[in-house]
Amino acid sequence: QVQLVESGGGLVQPGGSLRLSCAASGSIFSINVMGWYRQAPGKQRELVATITRGGTTNYADSVKGRFTISRDNAKNTVYLQMNSLKPEDTAVYYCKAGARSSAWSRLDDYWGQGTQVTVSS
Repeated sequence: QVQLVESGGGLVQPGGSLRLSCAASGSIFSINVMGWYRQAPGKQRELVATITRGGTTNYADSVKGRFTISRDNAKNTVYLQMNSLKPEDTAVYYCKAGARSSAWSRLDDYWGQGTQVTVSS
């Protein structure tokens, strides 16, 4: 009922920038918190950043000052601007949203398909 589609991943050099986008579509009554997670090979998935409907943000210490999360509620879209990228940022990045598909539905978590970000010289 709710689908998340990500875009913007790719290959960049250390110090470069990328902007990820994630658009929610389908049957959407409301969206609460949206966020980004990442997972590198052989490692557990970790939280990168979250943002509430009102714009309150939270960042992992490893990306604070380099990444910026934002959202456009009218477009049901969340963004992640990544600057000063490091090889350690290499991972598959996943979009997550807490949403209700109807007025009578319970709030559930939805995940995007993931987009690869590779930082290498």
